[in-house]
Amino acid sequence: MSMTPIQKKCDSLLKNLLDLSSSSLREKSLQTLEVMWLTRYIDDKMSKLVRQNKGGTFHLGVTGHELIGAVSALSLKPGIDWAFPYYRDRAFAIGLGCTPTDLFAAFLARDIPHHSGGRMMPEHFSHKELRIPCQSSCVGSQFLQAVGVAKSAQLRGAQEVVYVSGGDGSTSQGDFHEMLNFASLHKLPLVIVIQDNGWAISVPVADQTAGGSIAKIARGYEGLSVFEVDGCDYQETEQALFEAVAIARGSKGPSLIVAKIPRIAAHSSSDDPKKYKSEEIQKEELSRDPIPRFEKELLEAGVITQEVLDQMKQRLFQSVEEAALQADQIPFPPRSDADKNVFKSFNVPASKTSPEGESIVLMDALNHALIEEMERDPGVVVFGEDVAHGKGGVFGITRTLTDRFGVSRCFNTPLAESTIMALAIGLSFDGFHKPVAEIQFADYSWTGMNQLFNELSSIHYRSNGEWTCPVVIRMPYGGYIQGGPYHSQSIEAFLAHCPGLKVVIPSNAADAKRLLKMAIADPNPVVFLEHKALYRQRLFCARPETGRDDFLPFGKAEIVREGKDVTFIGWGMTVLMGTEAADLLAKEGLSVEVIDLRTLIPLDFATLLASVQKTGKLLIAHEAPRTCGFGAELSARMAQEAFHYLDAPIQRIGGKDCPVPYCKDLEEEVLPQKKDIEQALRTLASY
Repeated sequence: MSMTPIQKKCDSLLKNLLDLSSSSLREKSLQTLEVMWLTRYIDDKMSKLVRQNKGGTFHLGVTGHELIGAVSALSLKPGIDWAFPYYRDRAFAIGLGCTPTDLFAAFLARDIPHHSGGRMMPEHFSHKELRIPCQSSCVGSQFLQAVGVAKSAQLRGAQEVVYVSGGDGSTSQGDFHEMLNFASLHKLPLVIVIQDNGWAISVPVADQTAGGSIAKIARGYEGLSVFEVDGCDYQETEQALFEAVAIARGSKGPSLIVAKIPRIAAHSSSDDPKKYKSEEIQKEELSRDPIPRFEKELLEAGVITQEVLDQMKQRLFQSVEEAALQADQIPFPPRSDADKNVFKSFNVPASKTSPEGESIVLMDALNHALIEEMERDPGVVVFGEDVAHGKGGVFGITRTLTDRFGVSRCFNTPLAESTIMALAIGLSFDGFHKPVAEIQFADYSWTGMNQLFNELSSIHYRSNGEWTCPVVIRMPYGGYIQGGPYHSQSIEAFLAHCPGLKVVIPSNAADAKRLLKMAIADPNPVVFLEHKALYRQRLFCARPETGRDDFLPFGKAEIVREGKDVTFIGWGMTVLMGTEAADLLAKEGLSVEVIDLRTLIPLDFATLLASVQKTGKLLIAHEAPRTCGFGAELSARMAQEAFHYLDAPIQRIGGKDCPVPYCKDLEEEVLPQKKDIEQALRTLASY
């Protein structure tokens, strides 16, 4: 394969740089050795603390991984470049600037500003000043988030490199391949380092990766530079990192470095490698230890003397002992802080009402809200499957946005929901972008749920408030359009069960526009559910258009229709049906108070409680299956807090506990109908 111009330039520079007589390389090589020994001593100390039952109970060994991590870190610009190091990349964290005291304090679950302050297990690095976003336990979830940050840097025209690492086992995750695809398509400034030690806990590479190395597969992605190196060889590793960083900083696209290294220690403090590694394998891995090999090279090259080396090791050992003692003096987080930082507080935008415009339907209200907020804030970007150019999404909500704002602010993504969710996370980290991502149907969100549930929802909490993700995920949802099992799901109860997500469901055009504008202003993750059957509905949902500075705060339910006999609570489609049923029953002398939740999280329970205290009777209706629907939570809370006011059992109407079928007759049988609501209200009134 012929070299690219930038690779030729790198090769020329490296012929000079990799001469150990060079003063700059001598300095960097000694710095690398210091990071390696510091990492090794910290590893040994943490292992001892676990065995002594002092502080931390979980330790992830990094012995054998020190060289690749140290060289990677020292190839970047701390505070300028971004990093997503995986849990066995402690050498990288140290090389980039994380202090041993902080790492010990995180290991001991102490109250410190970085690395989650006791909320996460050890080795889940997080440091805003060093641009290390909050990492998690989900293998491979960092890959696509790194793609989002790299895309942000590209959109801003910043000369920033994004580093992301993982073990060889992580390359079996779909997110890894989605990362390679998106990064190659968009020529992102991404440096991917796979620390291939041949084992995913106890599973060998032969059972993990077809062909033995992910590099063979990765070479199929056009625009991706691929390097395979001995991660225990300093010059080979340094050269690969030098070239990869230069390619990224020169806007020439992503690189993948597969570094073969040994995992000399156990996977974790609870693992025994003797159960799956033979004595011969363990001896071979120990023989590849990068530290004695690198020391030997430096001694033979005259870069360091044995006396200076011994002094350095003694100094580093003592510094680790002191750091461990200092960390042990840091207090644990106070119990009173256990549930803090689930959401970031903010000043709600001042809302200004203006003369009402012409009546518009819900889909137009959403389109206008996006246009106004993109005009207001250049950081708002819209993306998803089919959202760009002429189509504007399958329902046309994002039509005209690409024409108005350009492809950099409204663009299509691959058909990959995990990519869409994680891209939004990464774009939000820089504080400039406010991503508005569209999932084509809520039914298809499940392949991205790891990024939504395990990642996005808890980043603010897991980072102890250090990181914030102002992300809006728009999802069309619901039935009544003969969509069948995969175009009719109502997933709000799942979403409401996940701490850290705000869940919004408008039922009319005026609310939809104001709530979407509020969602974009909110610094927290917001899932914005849009009922497909209401997009073009006019009789109830069409409303006079609200102004560009009119925002609707979350957590304020609306009393759509006042009444005194029965309280009806709904959201989305059931608000329309409940209102129509109440209008009909009013002719029979039954006064129904209809309440539209508008937001499930945060929930305006006070308004609901006040209504039930007045009427003494309650009906809750939703189209999701009745079992464990959000109505069950409302019913339980109301039974507890309004028991003495109730004159009848709380009634619930929900969909049948089965998927929504395609046949219209069957769909009507499964989903709640207006007649079901009418009958339930009459039954309640009879008590």
